Amino acid sequence: MSNKKNIDTAFFGQPRGLSTLFFTEMWERFSYYGMRAILLFYMYYAVSAGGLGMSQTTAASVMSIYGSLVYLSSVVGGWLSDRVWGPRRTVFFGGVLIMFGHIVLAFPWGLAALYSSIALIVVGTGLLKPNVSDMVGSLYSENDRRRDAGFSMFVFGINLGSAIAPILVPWASNGFGFHAFGNHYNFHAGFSLAAIGMFIGLVQYYFDGKKYLPEAGMYPNDPIERKDLNKIIQKVVIGVVIVVALLVVMALMGQLNIDNIINLLTILAIAIPVYYFVIMLRSPKVSKVERSRVWAYVPLFIAAAIFWGIEESGSVVLALFAEQRTVLHIGNWHFAAANFQTLNPVFIMILTPFFVWLWENWKKQPSAPTKFAAGLVFAGLSYMWMAIPGWLFGTSDRVSPFWLVGSWFIVEIAEMLISPIGLSVTTKLAPKAFKSQMMSMWFLADAAGQAVNAQIVKYYSSATEVPYFLIVGIVSVIFGIVMLFFAKKIHSLMAGVN
Repeated sequence: MSNKKNIDTAFFGQPRGLSTLFFTEMWERFSYYGMRAILLFYMYYAVSAGGLGMSQTTAASVMSIYGSLVYLSSVVGGWLSDRVWGPRRTVFFGGVLIMFGHIVLAFPWGLAALYSSIALIVVGTGLLKPNVSDMVGSLYSENDRRRDAGFSMFVFGINLGSAIAPILVPWASNGFGFHAFGNHYNFHAGFSLAAIGMFIGLVQYYFDGKKYLPEAGMYPNDPIERKDLNKIIQKVVIGVVIVVALLVVMALMGQLNIDNIINLLTILAIAIPVYYFVIMLRSPKVSKVERSRVWAYVPLFIAAAIFWGIEESGSVVLALFAEQRTVLHIGNWHFAAANFQTLNPVFIMILTPFFVWLWENWKKQPSAPTKFAAGLVFAGLSYMWMAIPGWLFGTSDRVSPFWLVGSWFIVEIAEMLISPIGLSVTTKLAPKAFKSQMMSMWFLADAAGQAVNAQIVKYYSSATEVPYFLIVGIVSVIFGIVMLFFAKKIHSLMAGVN
């Protein structure tokens, strides 16, 4: 009886520490998705309208590579937590950097502020995001049956912050509703609201964390030894020198510009996962069975990258469509183009209970490769759906907002088939010697997909709208169909993993 009495059930039957992490991540997602909801418009709107006056093409590429860098940096954040600071410090440092990133954008300091903010938020999110999830798991013992419900509540917090932000931040940027979207936007007010959200999250994390988070989180799981640290420092210094030398050479050749830097980062985002795969497949620490599972993961990784490329375009291509091609009212209800960003988390919250029920009750459900294949087909259909209004009505007039609603609904079905399944299968297929690195691969799939987006989004405009949506959509559908034909072969390579 005494053990049951000592179980912490202070937060709706869950440990009180879950409340701390729930609200930390909710506010972090509020700040991140609030900023992303208006950032594209801030970059390419004319200076007279409150923006920076960048070209639409460059602004769209910057948005995509920004998202790619966020997921690339999460690999470093996980390593620093495991080897140097421990998750609690790493999350706090990340939150501070994110807050300062938003504060920088809150001032009208031009392009310097934009790129400084991107650097701060990229590093900060990389430190915070992977480690908050890790700390949720540390609140429970291995046999605690509340674990799955706790993670479900945590994910709800993520989507709650993500859903509210695209409503409130554009509202603040629009003078709190006092004048119409597109006249003169006070983007800096919106970025200020994002900064305030992260500040609130940091304050409650710092004070609540002292009381309710496990003390073990203050220390790294696998502290790095001094001799290993020196080797890492040497590698980092060498890497920095190479990057600086490359930038100097580009400058001397007159090629140091934002477009070429984006190209360089795209190559990096694709090369890093290739490097990881080669290392794992050639490592003597990986057994024959484990090597087979890594090979099985290769097509799943490519499928995930294609999916994330389409799904993450919601804040880029679909945002442009919303602003330029969509009727921004239903009757007397007027709204901003940025408000459409709320559809992603809202549909996730709506669809998740259904898919949880489906996977729990479908006795002979399809294998992971088959689910991935179906997910790719749905992702492709969400883009092919967006080609229909331009094909039917032309691309010079505005169309119903329900085209965008339909596209987001379809792509979120794809996410239900790929995202949670991918997280689960990644942990199952990971070689013992590469557990952490394999988890990083899931984040790198998103990074690679958005890096490719940074290149192909250059070809999007109202004039190319129909072929753009059709071509990308058809590529995804074709890859899904091909993957469906090879699903049994991929499943056999998984060597007993379902």
